[in-house]
Amino acid sequence: MNRRDSDAYRAKKQFYDRVLTVYGRKPVLEALQVPGINIHRLHLAESNKRAPILDEITAIAERNGAEIRHHNRAALSRISKNSKQDQGVAVDLLCPRFRTLSEFLEQGIQDSGDILALDGITNPQNLGMIIRSACAGSIGAILLPGKGGAQIDPLVIKASAGTVFRAPIIRLDGGLENALEQLNKVGYCITGLSSHSQQTLSECAPGKNVFVLGNETHGVSDGVNRLCQARVKIPMNNGVESLNVAVTAALIAFRNAL
Repeated sequence: MNRRDSDAYRAKKQFYDRVLTVYGRKPVLEALQVPGINIHRLHLAESNKRAPILDEITAIAERNGAEIRHHNRAALSRISKNSKQDQGVAVDLLCPRFRTLSEFLEQGIQDSGDILALDGITNPQNLGMIIRSACAGSIGAILLPGKGGAQIDPLVIKASAGTVFRAPIIRLDGGLENALEQLNKVGYCITGLSSHSQQTLSECAPGKNVFVLGNETHGVSDGVNRLCQARVKIPMNNGVESLNVAVTAALIAFRNAL
């Protein structure tokens, strides 16, 4: 592979790293109705029968100058990766703030802000609400592993109120532990939450922190827990021991804004 081929491949990969595929008639329509959405390509099954919702989806895509492709059912299933629920429709949306970890590191981290690392968040509603809070608050990026937790699907999109399309998400091919080790090497402090910590969340200086949010039931995994270099607590009253993970994310995202 020559240099020109390598650069072209890199550019193509970076483009598709920012593409999010949404499937299902109602989820696709709702996604296309989000203001400012960037539609790359609409995929329709050749076997679809005429329906008002399909006409509306197609009209929006056409108004936005999106490419429209028709496929047999097998080909569409490969695109949606969910033949049972795609209902003959999928759309590729361009999310400009999606990144890989290598891209994020290459761009420099001086003013990137704090990061949320999601360690086994399995509830789609929690994931969507975390994304919404991070997007609205002062979070520089969200580490989203490709396995072991909820992925971006119609339920997550709905819970995020459409903010997922402009959220600063780092999509990980590998595990969370490897990503945390790389971030630590460039100066990030891996920070967990513990009710036993002497330092409170409000006392944690903004900047180069990776706040780890663990599974709704089991908390932070052992491997990730061992990587935490600091721990902070959220003071609570009336015998309350813990908060919903999405609420915790919101407190982190807005801790220096209020």
